[in-house]
Amino acid sequence: MTLPPDSAPAPGRRRAALIFIFITVLIDVLSFGVIIPVLPGLVRHFTGGDYVQAAAWIGWFGFLFAAIQFVCSPLQGALSDRFGRRPVILLSCLGLGLDFILMAVAHSLPMLLLARVISGVCSASFSTANAYIADVTASDQRAGAFGMLGPVFGIGLVAGPLIGGWLGSMGLRWPFWFAAGLALLNVLYGWFVLPESLPVERRTARLDWSHANPLGALKLLRRYPQVFGLASVVFLANLAHYVYPSIFVLFAGYQYHWGPREVSWVLAGVGVCSIIVNVLLVGRLVRWLGEPRALLLGLGCGVIGFVIYGLADSGAAFLIGVPISALWALAAPSAQALITREVGADAQGRVQGAHRSGQPGRHRRPAVVRQCVRLVYRQRCATASARRTMVAGRCAARRRLGHGLETGRAGHRHRGCNAGIKTTYSACARVRFF
Repeated sequence: MTLPPDSAPAPGRRRAALIFIFITVLIDVLSFGVIIPVLPGLVRHFTGGDYVQAAAWIGWFGFLFAAIQFVCSPLQGALSDRFGRRPVILLSCLGLGLDFILMAVAHSLPMLLLARVISGVCSASFSTANAYIADVTASDQRAGAFGMLGPVFGIGLVAGPLIGGWLGSMGLRWPFWFAAGLALLNVLYGWFVLPESLPVERRTARLDWSHANPLGALKLLRRYPQVFGLASVVFLANLAHYVYPSIFVLFAGYQYHWGPREVSWVLAGVGVCSIIVNVLLVGRLVRWLGEPRALLLGLGCGVIGFVIYGLADSGAAFLIGVPISALWALAAPSAQALITREVGADAQGRVQGAHRSGQPGRHRRPAVVRQCVRLVYRQRCATASARRTMVAGRCAARRRLGHGLETGRAGHRHRGCNAGIKTTYSACARVRFF
């Protein structure tokens, strides 16, 4: 089952292939989503209820998960360029299923830590999914196709935590068994219906180990100046983005006294907002504004959302930032589409792997652990994230994306946010487009 090697597949064939990969990604996201409300509770159970110690352990979990992704994403990208996308995706799904079983039977924190390492290896396949989409989509339609991954993740964020919260009320380990079943079901689904998107004649002749590691991946990115600039923007944006999700459950429990059920409803609301933005707005706004402007708009909304999170002194105030932050979804598909235009089909996997390995908020252990412990007692991570998103916006503005961008100077400070967070949208407000 291999798609023909034409550069612009027929609409029916392309639509069917995209449906296959979207369902595959959806099941993966669901399997992760169901454990979100209960994993911090399980960690806290092993630490005797100590929030600070649990936060430190979760920081290590986040670091190892991301560090392994940092190493494995370029490798999986190179493997998919050499052997095809389908086997890489299926083997990763199988590994996730076995990993969730290990989490379900874990009786100590080191076992959970080992499971997170395996998760990092297997979840690196999301870069392969991006390469798959690039394979079967015409270049001028890729932003919309990548944007449709947003609703997939949104549905996973809605249904996953709700199911996880419901199962978690019956026992902390039930969601892990459910996630394992979903991941293994995904293997069966993909085995029978997921077609290969990269024909043999378009694959690399051999596995290039020089590009199958993070340093080699960085050198690969340097070959494409536009891609390297965009990857730098994504680097900073993700450094901001991954502060909150890693320990949001602990933070919400401490700051607002939310339990698994309340957290699951908030995450469901985040997912609903993501679905609305990605289904109704991303495609239209990208076509209207173009990828460079849409990228800047998304980053600007991220700044606003994090400023609101940083100032929120109640759960209700925190929720105000959720729909605004959802507009951040404009940035990712725009950057992704711009990146895929710069490389050929035989390099998509390696470039996507290199691009994904450079998502740093995932693998900076000292910063993650400090932020985790700080966030349990202080609400400063949001303001730090706003600063990072602002810098990402300024970097995007300075890059010549598409028709080119220029930056001017942006000025005054936002009162109430520490260490010089610029006013909402100051990262992008004085950008001149031509």
